[in-house]
Amino acid sequence: MTHFVAIPSEAQMAPLLGAYREVQWQRRRTTLLGAAVLLLCMALAWMGGEVDLAKFWAGLPNFGSYFGRLARLDTDAPVWTDPGYWFWGWRRWGLELGQTILIAYVATATGAGLGIAGGVLASANLVPSAPLRFVVRRVLEFMRTVPDIVFALVFVVAFGLGPLAGVLAMSLHTGGTLGKLFAEVVENIDMKPLEGVKATGGTWFAQVRFGVLPQVLSNFASYTLLRFEINVRGAAVIGFVGAGGIGQDLLVAIRQFHYSDVSAMLLMILVCVIVTDILSEKLRHRLLAMEEGR
Repeated sequence: MTHFVAIPSEAQMAPLLGAYREVQWQRRRTTLLGAAVLLLCMALAWMGGEVDLAKFWAGLPNFGSYFGRLARLDTDAPVWTDPGYWFWGWRRWGLELGQTILIAYVATATGAGLGIAGGVLASANLVPSAPLRFVVRRVLEFMRTVPDIVFALVFVVAFGLGPLAGVLAMSLHTGGTLGKLFAEVVENIDMKPLEGVKATGGTWFAQVRFGVLPQVLSNFASYTLLRFEINVRGAAVIGFVGAGGIGQDLLVAIRQFHYSDVSAMLLMILVCVIVTDILSEKLRHRLLAMEEGR
């Protein structure tokens, strides 16, 4: 059996080719316009940031030489040649690093509690009151917009130097960040379990407890663990303003140009962060696997 294929004439193809060229030109025009806007924004940022390539290249060797000084003791010997001298204050630094981890832990736990409350109250599928959701969302935005180091400065003035200021500062910032993430998770839940609890006469709190939390608990835990990793790093920084932890000693060492002390403390913080990241990642993966297995 013979099959015949109809070949369009040039007159029939002309409109199709014209439409194809128009679409291609529109795509190219959109791409060129986007590239032009991007270059313009980069140029404005370049000028606003007073970027000077000549100064950058001139100062680049100083950047490398600073890290070179971190790798040498006061005797000018490499730090690894005398670990005892390098880590002379390991007991004190270890205690302060432990305090840093505790600050991060308490702040994460407290912030997670604030985040759960804020996330539930900011969810459109759980709270029908638009004014209440608006207020809660603005409060969460304020909490996560103000940097935790600024909160730490305020609390240091209010409560004095020490870890309390760091815990309060990081708790607020953590609560604002987790509240937004938790609200997005809650707004994507299956409403049928919630309706089932409501049909049996359950209160609003019972609906949240038995209809919402079982669906979102693993995601909440995953986000909380991720935030804990971030807070371990952040707790070392807020110590710069006297909010407890190893950050205060690190700042003193930097200001007094004790390079080997700086490198020793940085190495301890790095090892702590790596271990925390590995353990948290393993736990997050297990929680997500449990959620997928349901």
